[in-house]
Amino acid sequence: MSNARERIFRRLQQAETGIQIDYDSTFTTNIEMTKAERIAHFCERMTSVSAEVHVTAKDQWLTKLKGIVKEKQLNNLLYAAEGPLGDALTATWTDEDLPPLISKSADIDEWKDELFFGIDAAITSSRAGIAETGTLVIWPTEQEPRTYSLVPPIHIAVLYSDRLYTSFEETIKKEQWRGGMPSNVLLISGPSKSADIEQTLAYGVHGPTELIVLLISE
Repeated sequence: MSNARERIFRRLQQAETGIQIDYDSTFTTNIEMTKAERIAHFCERMTSVSAEVHVTAKDQWLTKLKGIVKEKQLNNLLYAAEGPLGDALTATWTDEDLPPLISKSADIDEWKDELFFGIDAAITSSRAGIAETGTLVIWPTEQEPRTYSLVPPIHIAVLYSDRLYTSFEETIKKEQWRGGMPSNVLLISGPSKSADIEQTLAYGVHGPTELIVLLISE
């Protein structure tokens, strides 16, 4: 490896994980929605691009998840045991007919073959949602890395309705992105798809074939 590349990698490794941002206040939207309208618009936008959205109560989302997992006949489910959903999943995943939960703390290079070829689905938390565009905001962490939402063929995302905002601008303001961001923020608006080859739409080319959103209404 050249000295230049070594220097670049060293700087990246030593860099701060959070960055300061600002936004141009001229890029604003005048759209106003009630909570019910945000939920309806988000669901409409998501389903229009072949994502699944299940609106469920706070005390019912785990039951709904178990039903989806059984319906999809999954062999396993990847989750972050130390992430935001970890305690709830670990405590309730006791049914004998449920597929095993899989959690990894090792570096990705140590189990990448299993990740790419042995994981049926992964479940992650969502930092926020954008109703106007039907978008999930995924905020990767060391405990819940971005590979969980990008690699397995099925991505199940959990979003609380009180973190569902009308627009991108409102999301930035309410979530206080000005104060710092992780090295990666993912904006997901449906399962992976591409029409690069002969203009034929195909799913799962660059990521999950299916996106399932559990929208918890409080």
